[in-house]
Amino acid sequence: MPTSVRIAPGAIHYPGYLDRAAQAALVEVLREALQRAPLFTPRMPRTGKPFSVRMTNLGALGWVSDATGYRYQANHPDTGAPWPEMPDTLIAVWRELAPEAPLPEACLVNYYDAGARMGLHQDRDEQQLSAPVVSLSLGDSALFRIGGDTRGAPTRSFRLQSGDAFVFGGPARLAFHGVDRIYPSTSTLLAKGGRINLTLRRVNL
Repeated sequence: MPTSVRIAPGAIHYPGYLDRAAQAALVEVLREALQRAPLFTPRMPRTGKPFSVRMTNLGALGWVSDATGYRYQANHPDTGAPWPEMPDTLIAVWRELAPEAPLPEACLVNYYDAGARMGLHQDRDEQQLSAPVVSLSLGDSALFRIGGDTRGAPTRSFRLQSGDAFVFGGPARLAFHGVDRIYPSTSTLLAKGGRINLTLRRVNL
């Protein structure tokens, strides 16, 4: 297994999980997928306020957010087309880092520019909460924050760098987490800068 750092029970950081060549190969896969499923701007339920990140999805299901709520669906909200298939490289990552879990059905692709943030939230729209969330970082570094299963619980912050993996499951599956800031120009992986975060999820039981 790759080198790991235990952040909290169920929350494991894998620094440098993907080497530079593997990162570049994954970016090429994503570039092709984005031709079929372009980035869109999600909006908050009820208020319709836009997120600061743009996103898309890979796999049988994709997570979306708009004024009607959070949900998983099989089609891109703008094009109506099915999401691109889950790449084999991501399936291989899941098999290594979450070997006991059923295979992922969704990969949420978030793109952060220099000013993007993600407030503290829980990933709880999945039926299958016994499977972990597996996250990969590409591009500029981010200040990631994770706490407990209540919003007011103490939090811990650390940097996620290009190529890092992070897994949270078990006691940490419903931990509040977010991205406080992006550190511009900390990676040369993405030609236009910014950060891509991939989160693999099992949705159904």
